[in-house]
Amino acid sequence: MFAWFIQLNPIIQALLGTLFTWGMTAFGAAFVFFTKKSNPKFLDGMLAFAGGVMIAASFWSLLSPAIEMADTNGIPPWLPAVIGFLLGGFFLLLVDRFIPLVKDKVMSDIKDPKAKQRTALLVFSVTLHNIPEGLAIGVAFGAVASDLSSASLTAAIALAVGIGIQNFPEGMAVSMPLRREGMSKGKSFWYGQFSGMVEPISAVVGAFAVLFIQPILPYALSFAAGAMIFVVAKEIIPGSHEKGHTQLASMCLMIGFAIMMTLDVALG
Repeated sequence: MFAWFIQLNPIIQALLGTLFTWGMTAFGAAFVFFTKKSNPKFLDGMLAFAGGVMIAASFWSLLSPAIEMADTNGIPPWLPAVIGFLLGGFFLLLVDRFIPLVKDKVMSDIKDPKAKQRTALLVFSVTLHNIPEGLAIGVAFGAVASDLSSASLTAAIALAVGIGIQNFPEGMAVSMPLRREGMSKGKSFWYGQFSGMVEPISAVVGAFAVLFIQPILPYALSFAAGAMIFVVAKEIIPGSHEKGHTQLASMCLMIGFAIMMTLDVALG
């Protein structure tokens, strides 16, 4: 059944695998079309849910694999995680200062300046987090073609499927908060699916340069984790509480965390 896929160039295999992950992101983002703008409690809950998804993904999808990769490569396993994580947070701190220069152009539907800042950071951080995931898929397929002993085509396909399923709640985690802040459904969907668009590009890069990308991948994964935690701590949690729905937001954050943790562990 998959004989045709096995015969493909590893770069094409990586591209097809991440087209699936991108599609799953778009599928999750499409749920914005089935919600009503007039329910602030629900949308606050979805913002908190996004925070829970991001916290869980930052560890199980990013930090944990980074630690395992570093250990396999003979590096102190904590070193890339610490360096990348702190650099990711520092980078988002700098981005936070420059976002005002561009947010009015791309977030014109949102009137509240604080909301513009929050949602711009959210879109940026989730998109950033998808780059090392795409690289990981590309490296996995490229490693098979390079005859690395630890690589297998089955494992590469399983990685793409697992990340794709995980991307479903991530698409919702971007589009729903955008809708909460008053952005149109069409634009909310667009930015939600856009966050997954970088995965096919980075997968091709990873498959093409597998021997060069592999050593820096633990740092890239940890960098994305730090960026996501920065956004959750600075914008997502405070934003979900600002209208007074603190208990609902707290429970939704835990539900988002639990769902993403389950997906990551079950599909990891």
